[in-house]
Amino acid sequence: MVNLHIATIAIMAANVLVSIRGFSDSGFFDRYKFQINAIRAGQKERMATSGFLHVDISHLFFNMFTLYFFANVVISWFGPAKFLIIYFVSLIGGSLLALFFHKDEPYYSAVGASGAVTGILYAAILLNPDMQLGIMFIPIPLPAYVLGIAYLLYSIYGMKSRLGNIGHTAHFGGAIGGFATTLLFKPELLVTDTWIVILLAIPIIILFVLEKLGKI
Repeated sequence: MVNLHIATIAIMAANVLVSIRGFSDSGFFDRYKFQINAIRAGQKERMATSGFLHVDISHLFFNMFTLYFFANVVISWFGPAKFLIIYFVSLIGGSLLALFFHKDEPYYSAVGASGAVTGILYAAILLNPDMQLGIMFIPIPLPAYVLGIAYLLYSIYGMKSRLGNIGHTAHFGGAIGGFATTLLFKPELLVTDTWIVILLAIPIIILFVLEKLGKI
């Protein structure tokens, strides 16, 4: 069992309480979800509040389950204050990237902590790239950086093909937020783990090259 820090518990509690309110109150849910036309009309708070709403219990559980495993990695390196900064920078990063890529889709909407949680996951991978992670259907654990790169490449594919009812753009934006903020807090990683930094940056570079070429 992971011994959760009070900062992680606070984030989880906020997600649970706001999500439960959203489950039972469609007006509340609609008012605070991410939606392009509402944000462009001035309701900028949706870029943050949407990160605490979830579609259903399974959506909420999956995000909190992921946070449960990786929050302590970031806290052990940086402490709770910087952990919270990375979380919220990643949340807003996910919303900003979604706003950028879907700016011409006025009714595009999304909810969930996935962007923020992906930022924490990517920060944890950058800080501890050799930790072994296992996922379903793969019988042996793989280095964290391999799965991190694969996940972002999958997210690019998901963005390009509009795969499933999933906010791939927010996931990717959250990862960028976690990656950039971790390097801001620990710039020596550019020297001590140069190749890991470069490898984890490759999917980010690919995304913006594809966007520039009009391929996504």
